[in-house]
Amino acid sequence: MDKVRWGILGTGYIARKFAEGLAFLPDAELAAVGSRSQAAADAFGDEFGVRRRYASYEALAEDPDVEVVYVATPHSLHEDNSRLCLEAGRAILCEKPFAINAAEAAGVIEVAREKRLFLMEAMWTRFLPLLVEVRSLLAQQVIGEVRMVTADFGFRTEVDPGNRLFDPALGGGALLDVGIYPVALAFMVLGRPAHIMSMAHLGRTGVDEQAAVILSYEQGQLAVLTAAIRTQTPQEATLFGTQGSIKIHSPWWRASRLTLASEGEPERIIDRPIEGNGYNYEAAEVMRCLRAGRPESEVMPLDETLAIMKTLDEIRAQWGLKYPSDGVTQ
Repeated sequence: MDKVRWGILGTGYIARKFAEGLAFLPDAELAAVGSRSQAAADAFGDEFGVRRRYASYEALAEDPDVEVVYVATPHSLHEDNSRLCLEAGRAILCEKPFAINAAEAAGVIEVAREKRLFLMEAMWTRFLPLLVEVRSLLAQQVIGEVRMVTADFGFRTEVDPGNRLFDPALGGGALLDVGIYPVALAFMVLGRPAHIMSMAHLGRTGVDEQAAVILSYEQGQLAVLTAAIRTQTPQEATLFGTQGSIKIHSPWWRASRLTLASEGEPERIIDRPIEGNGYNYEAAEVMRCLRAGRPESEVMPLDETLAIMKTLDEIRAQWGLKYPSDGVTQ
């Protein structure tokens, strides 16, 4: 099987993790990297054995040998970078959050659909073997109808206005960085909510340092979610059904073990170890879709990505939190 030729746009932490993940896939080739400086591109290329190193994102996008680009830049650049690569005819895997807001996300999706190019949000957790197992268990209704989802993702870091996490211009705060994980889990299990209630603490730099969200649904289901960048939390998720529960062990967003409690049965531990570093699974999904000629993934469809972004927008609106780029597109 011919290898799929990847380019990575960006050379930061998440770009390095993705490059490590690609190395576990024998049918993937990391063909090129683009950065804002030749020195950074060369350093990345030396580390990961990338032959073509570009000192601009534009040069990477124009490389005709690159089939698909992984956009690994900060949140605030996702829209521009994705558009750049789509206009050059490249398929895209864009790191989450897909954009700063739903208006940006809708614009990028429109371009991809007009050009009939593959596009997917890099919601890597959804492709891990244990989350695949969770979807299988839910389809079999082993815990009956899911009535409630709880999930948290919080960690503690010191306030640093120079860190992207505390910079509103870069989409800083807990919601877009880690809150998107529990929100996306709720979407995977329960779908789009009918109502949203939330509260947050906004720190001195203006971003949300911790937040709580309740999503409610037409049939009475609830998702109770928390996120934080100044508070360490257990990082667990539990799905409660009418006939049992599924507890996804910590850290649930990089899940490899769950406890299944099904009515009338003894509790079971289910292990689904992660091969590689986990990012390989989303890359494998992209390549599966490309080879099948699919413009998007049915596991992480674009309509769901857009619905998640709209939900995040509504959550922020309830707090009165706006990013500088919101006024440009909304």
